[in-house]
Amino acid sequence: MPRTLVRKNPGSFKTLPLRVEAGPEGLIYKSVGLPLNFAQTLERRRPVQVADPQRFTLELANLGVSVRLTLSWQGRDYWLLVRQQRPDRGDTVLKLISGYVPAHELNLPLLTAIQEVAEECLLETAEGWLAGRFGDTWLPTPYQASLHYRDAVHFRLTPRSGAARPVQSGSLTLLERPHAYVHLPTASLQLVYDLSLVLPKETRRLSLFHVDEKLEDGQLVARLDRRRPDLYLLQLDGGRPTGGLFVLRHGELAPTSTRGLWLSESFAEQEGWVVQDERIRWKDWLARSGASDAAPARTLP
Repeated sequence: MPRTLVRKNPGSFKTLPLRVEAGPEGLIYKSVGLPLNFAQTLERRRPVQVADPQRFTLELANLGVSVRLTLSWQGRDYWLLVRQQRPDRGDTVLKLISGYVPAHELNLPLLTAIQEVAEECLLETAEGWLAGRFGDTWLPTPYQASLHYRDAVHFRLTPRSGAARPVQSGSLTLLERPHAYVHLPTASLQLVYDLSLVLPKETRRLSLFHVDEKLEDGQLVARLDRRRPDLYLLQLDGGRPTGGLFVLRHGELAPTSTRGLWLSESFAEQEGWVVQDERIRWKDWLARSGASDAAPARTLP
C-alpha cells in the first residue's frame, strides 16, 4: 500500500515566463511579465519555433532544471533515472530528476536542482533514511514528519564538469556551468546540472526510491510505493551507457527490462540550443550513444 508522505497546496507555487537571447557564445535569460501559477504555466507551454537554432530571441513559458546524477556503487558508475507519467503529453518515460524553478529562485536554479534531489530521490539504509548536503548547504528533509532521517551520516552532492558555453541569468553567470537547451514543444528553457552522489562509508543495505507529486483533488500529494521504486540505475562504462538498467533494493541490484522503453527529451538530439523531440526510444538513444542494449527479460516493476 503506498504511503502518503506529504500534501501541499499547489496554489503557493509561482514561476515567471522568460525572454531568452541565444547566440554561439552563450545564452542569457531574463524574467518577463507577472508571476504565474502552475495552471497558467502549463497553459503557456505550447510549441514554438526558431529559424536558427544557434542564434535567436524568444519568449518562453518557464525555466526548468534537471540533475544528471552519477552514483558509484560497488566499483561501477550509474546514472539515476526516474519514471514519470506525463498526462499532459500522454506518455510514460524515464527521465532525469527534474522540476520547475520557482520565481524566487530564478537567479539560483542550482538551489532548485539540489532541492529536487532531496524531494525525488530517497535513499533508505538499514539504519534509516539519508539526508544530504551540497558543499556547506544542507539539503531539505521534506518528509521529516513521515520518515526517520539519520543524524550521524549523510550523502554528499558534488559538481562534475560543466558545459562549455556559459548560461547567464541577466548579467550573472550561473555557477557549475549547467548544460542548457530550449525545448520547442513545451516552450521551456531547461538547465541540466551534472552532479555526483557520494554515499557515506557506513551505508548498508541501500534501497533507492523515487517520490513524485501528483495533483489529487486540488492538492499535490507525494507517496512512497515500495512495490514500485521507480528509480533506476543506468550502468556506465567509462562514462558511457552500457544498456544495463537496474533497481537497487536492500543493497542488491536487480536487472530490469527495457523493452518498449522511452526516454525524455533531455536524451533526444540537440541542434544548437534547441531540442525538437518530445521523447526518444531507448534503442535509438543507445544506438546513437554507441552502446548495445544489454537488458534482461524481466519487465519494469
